[in-house]
Amino acid sequence: MTVHRIPVTHEHVPTGAVTAHVVDEERIILVDPPERHPDIDALLADRDLDAIAVTHHHPDHAGGVAAYAREHDATVYCRTGRAEAFTAATGVTPDWTVAEGDRVAGTLTVRDTPGHAPEHLAFAHESGLLCGDLAVADGSVAVTAPEGDLRAYLTSLRRVRQFAPDQLYPGHGPVIEEPQATCERLLAHRRDREQRVLAAVEAGASTLDAVTDAAYEKDISAVRELAVGTVEAHLEKLAVEGRVMWDGRRVAPA
Repeated sequence: MTVHRIPVTHEHVPTGAVTAHVVDEERIILVDPPERHPDIDALLADRDLDAIAVTHHHPDHAGGVAAYAREHDATVYCRTGRAEAFTAATGVTPDWTVAEGDRVAGTLTVRDTPGHAPEHLAFAHESGLLCGDLAVADGSVAVTAPEGDLRAYLTSLRRVRQFAPDQLYPGHGPVIEEPQATCERLLAHRRDREQRVLAAVEAGASTLDAVTDAAYEKDISAVRELAVGTVEAHLEKLAVEGRVMWDGRRVAPA
C-alpha cells in the first residue's frame, strides 16, 4: 500500500498548507481533498478513483469533495449521524456512512476521534493512521468552542496513543514518526493550558476575556479570537467536571 501526500495551499490555512492523501492499493481512496488541485489531478489521471472520505467537514479538508466525486463518480463516505451536516458542508449526499471499526472501500479502518470537530474520524491502514486535525508534529491543534470538545479530544488522543500506530499522517505538517510521544506532548500541552485557565478563575478572573488575558503570557493579539475560543472550550470542560461554575458569560470557582 502506498500513501501519497499532496500539500495544497488553501485560503483557510494562512500559515501553511493542508495535506490531501491518496491511498493507493487495489482501490484508490482520496482523503481530505481541500479543493480541486492540479497535483491531485495529476496523481489521479487515467486512474479510477474508487472512494472519497474526509476526517471532518472543515473547508480545508472537504472543499474538493464535490469536484472529485462528480469527476470520478466515486463513492463518498461520511460519519454515521452526520450526513446532513456533511451535505451542507460539501454539497454532496454521502453514499455510505461509517462508524468506529467500519471499513472505507474495504481498505481503511475507521477510528472515532472527535474533539477538534464533532464528526472527526481517522483512518487506519497497515503503515499508519491518517489523523486529520487530531495531531501535528509541532505546535498544537485548535480545539475551540462552540464546535470543539476538549473532553472528547483528550479521549481521542489517549485512544490513538493506545493504538500505537507506526506513523501518523496529519492534515497539516510532516508525517509524525513518534505517535505516542506526540500524543503525550499534546495531552501535556492541554493539561498546562487547563491549569492556567483554572488558576485565572481562582485568582478572580470572571469573564471570558479576563480569563484569556490571564491564561496567556505571550501577546495573542494576532490570534485573539482563536485564544478566546480555546479558553471557552476549557471552561466548558471544567464546568462539566464541576471544577468551575460557567454560564456562558461569567465564571467563578466551584
